[in-house]
Amino acid sequence: MQLKQFENTSVLDTTLADEVSQRLRNAIDAQGMASLVLSGGRTPMGFFHQLSQQDLDWSKVVVTLADERWVDNDHQDSNEKLVRENLLINEAQSAQFLALKNGHQTAVDGEAELEAELTDFGQFTVVILGMGDDGHTASLFPAAEALDAGLDVNSGRHCIAVTPTAAPHERMSLTLPRLLDTDCLIIHISGPNKQKVLEQAQAGQDATELPIRAVLQQSVVPVTVFWAS
Repeated sequence: MQLKQFENTSVLDTTLADEVSQRLRNAIDAQGMASLVLSGGRTPMGFFHQLSQQDLDWSKVVVTLADERWVDNDHQDSNEKLVRENLLINEAQSAQFLALKNGHQTAVDGEAELEAELTDFGQFTVVILGMGDDGHTASLFPAAEALDAGLDVNSGRHCIAVTPTAAPHERMSLTLPRLLDTDCLIIHISGPNKQKVLEQAQAGQDATELPIRAVLQQSVVPVTVFWAS
C-alpha cells in the first residue's frame, strides 16, 4: 500500500483529479475507451467537481459505481443521482453511465441482469473506493450475510445483493474480485477518524471484522490511499 497524505482536501481533490484524468486519457489513447468506478458519500464531492472540469474525450469514458442503494435514481440516497449532479456536468456531461440499479423490485432479483452487463465490460481503468468508520468499502459491510460471498476472490461473481445490518436500504455491490480487476485502485479518505480505521485495518488480518482489509492485503493490484487530514 502506498499512502499519499495531503494537508487539506482541496489539494487532495485537485491532485486526484489530475491523476485520474491522465489515466483515463492514457486508456483512451491505448484502447479507444476508459472506465471509472466511483463511490458515493460526502468525501468525493470536491473531487467530482474537479474531475468534471478536466479536458478529455469524456464520450469515450464509462462511469459506474462500486455500490448502489436499491432506490430510484432520483432518490436523495441514490449514488447515481450524486454522480450525475456532481460529476457528469461541465466537460464530463458526455460520459456514459452504467447504472447498478435496474428495473427489478429487489437487488437480489436484479443480480442476474447486472452480472450479464458486467461480464462483457472488461477490466476497469480506475477504481476509487471509500471507507466507512466501520471498515466497510463499497457495500461490503461487517456482519452482512452476503459478506463472505462478496469477499470471495474465487467466486466468479461481479456483483452481489447486500442487506446491511446497520444501514438503510438494500444494496447492490461490486464484489471484491470485480473491484480488483482494474489497472489502478485508489482508496479516498479524509479526517482523523478514517486514519484510525486505516491503521486498525493494517494492524489486523480478519477481513470480516474490517472488510477494507481484504482490499489492503490482497496482491492482485497495487493500492494507493489518498488521505487528507
